Amino acid sequence: MKLFLLGALVLVVALVWFANRSVFFPLKYPQGEWGVQAALGAQDIGLVGWDGVNLHGWWVEPPTPRVVTLFFHGNAGNVTHRAAALAALRQAGSAVLLMDYRGYGKSQGTPVENNLYKDAETAYDLLITRGYDPNRLVIHGESLGTAVAVDLATKRRCAGIVLEAPFPSVRAVARDVLPVIGPLLVWGFDTKKKIAGVQKPLLIIHGDSDDIIRQPLGREVFDAAPGPKEFWSVPGAGHNNLVAAAGSSYVRKLSEFYARVAR
Repeated sequence: MKLFLLGALVLVVALVWFANRSVFFPLKYPQGEWGVQAALGAQDIGLVGWDGVNLHGWWVEPPTPRVVTLFFHGNAGNVTHRAAALAALRQAGSAVLLMDYRGYGKSQGTPVENNLYKDAETAYDLLITRGYDPNRLVIHGESLGTAVAVDLATKRRCAGIVLEAPFPSVRAVARDVLPVIGPLLVWGFDTKKKIAGVQKPLLIIHGDSDDIIRQPLGREVFDAAPGPKEFWSVPGAGHNNLVAAAGSSYVRKLSEFYARVAR
């Protein structure tokens, strides 16, 4: 009996460890589409995390940016897989700083929730030291990056927040995918709880065909936000093709949002 209980405990611990590690799907350099950097005109940006870990990202800038965006990507790939989003944000009138999380692309270290939050603050502080006004700074998150974006918005000033396919928490996503068992295995990234205290203009973008983070999860986040806020449902868009499915409307919607929030 004792051996059985010990075995069961080991199994549960292993499942919890695996489930929480599976939140991240990084691609390390040289994996990725690094040839797109030249086409984007993206400059390499280096940062040092709070504990000395070297981080890497890309910087793109239109001739006369209306705002500057700090962009946090999703849980898979690396910066090279966000070329379409970077090009669209630049076209909409924003300079963009896109950092790879620890363990992604050319960034060192291992991704852990609290380290992602601290590194986000470091990236934000870099923009401020470069002279960018918080009243013209937009925090933009995609999928997992929406949790990072919201956490940062609770700690730093900004003009507005854009969230693509947000979710209330990792536990809520697990419950949606695997009821009963899923919520027992993973936790963290509690966006719904945090966003209630963020009183900045909010734009949520969510595909109505997203089968990874279903749209009702995004609406939970929207309902918890105090506003002013807007929810844009993109017809036919899934989780990984939102920018392509939205087409020119994506640029137009962001441009309109920038015009509202920039002061």
